[in-house]
Amino acid sequence: MKKPLVAVVGRPNVGKSTFFNKIAGKRISIIKDEPGVTRDRIYADCVWLDNSFTLIDTGGIDLKNNSEVQKNIMLQSEIAISLADVILFFVDGKEGITTQDREVADYLRKTNKPIILVVNKLDNNEVENSYEFYELNLGTPFPISSEQSKGLGDLLDEVVSNFKTACKVNENDDEKIKIAIVGKPNAGKSSLTNKLLGEDRVVVSSVAGTTRDAIDTPFTYNGKDYILIDTAGIRRRRGIELDSVEGYSVIRSMEAIKRADIVILVIDSSEPLSEQDVRIAGIIHEEKKPSVIVMNKWDLIEKDDKTMNAFNKKLETDLSFMNYFETLYISCKTGQRVNTIMPLINEVLSHNSFRISTSVLNEIVQDAVRMTQPPVYNGKKLKIYYAVQTGTKPPTFTFKVNDKKYLHYSYERYLENVLRKNINLKGTPIEFKFKNKNEEDL
Repeated sequence: MKKPLVAVVGRPNVGKSTFFNKIAGKRISIIKDEPGVTRDRIYADCVWLDNSFTLIDTGGIDLKNNSEVQKNIMLQSEIAISLADVILFFVDGKEGITTQDREVADYLRKTNKPIILVVNKLDNNEVENSYEFYELNLGTPFPISSEQSKGLGDLLDEVVSNFKTACKVNENDDEKIKIAIVGKPNAGKSSLTNKLLGEDRVVVSSVAGTTRDAIDTPFTYNGKDYILIDTAGIRRRRGIELDSVEGYSVIRSMEAIKRADIVILVIDSSEPLSEQDVRIAGIIHEEKKPSVIVMNKWDLIEKDDKTMNAFNKKLETDLSFMNYFETLYISCKTGQRVNTIMPLINEVLSHNSFRISTSVLNEIVQDAVRMTQPPVYNGKKLKIYYAVQTGTKPPTFTFKVNDKKYLHYSYERYLENVLRKNINLKGTPIEFKFKNKNEEDL
């Protein structure tokens, strides 16, 4: 059953994101004491009194600001409002009614949707400060303090009472496959998100860095549930201040990689592969996440039948530490090959969950040892007794040996290469563990 959508809207800096994070139970929206920090629609699945719903945070509405970014923010807010079953209109109880509040109220009344007027920042129970907001003609104001969690229960009771159809808690939500989209600023991450979802879900602009939050969006593909996480562009550390809004954004992107089941690294193919592209790939590899490298803006490249091979050679050199990478050459602008991304993601995910029988694994390992013996270390040589797969996500293989101190990293790399030649594990890292014969059983 489709979850009701609750949109949190209002002018900038009235505490929408503080409320959003409080109800979501974790810090999802960036909070900073400056207007305009939240630019995109940000979703979180929430529960109140066994009622499941999706909360949408939005950027601050400023109807008289005609900048490109504000136009995009307004577009996102309009989409959130059009999708919403209930609208929470936030105002600042300390500041009182402003001209912007009146303008937003006039705009919202035209939607003909349930609107709940929320008077925020009443930290000291100054309920009388909410009375003047009756002037907005939007019904009874709900006085709250998001910061101190005051009045939230009564507000949420009102929210769920406005649902036309209740949606009870679904315990399968955690089973959704999480796909993180990462890359440098302006590589085309948000454009790719919008292409995959089939709507203008996140701000796409010629200005680099217009996505600041990691934005979760649930969707379904071929009957399977996924969550797409669009992230802020990851710049070089020396280019940002970690206590800045952009610093928070980069940290959020790192967290998105950690919680993802698979990562799409978007690279601008119209520019030379940069150190930062390689660094982001390294983060994905270190986190042991399966991945797909998407070379975007392929429509801008002058090419012949050898161009793609030349690009792959360059990637093989610069990403030699993750020789298992899978690549796609696409154009978000034209839609070229975008339809091949989800099938490849599912293929890579199957590799990440792959299991092999112990007998077949040991045949491969024994053949590898016969072909190339382990190198001698201080007059002694590594001996492999047997191997067994001991895990998935990523595929993990444990080797029983005479003494693991005789293992050289080059031989471990050799064993990995042999295993990959015999088993299709493209797109996923694998992990090797070595245990001495006197250690506990595998």
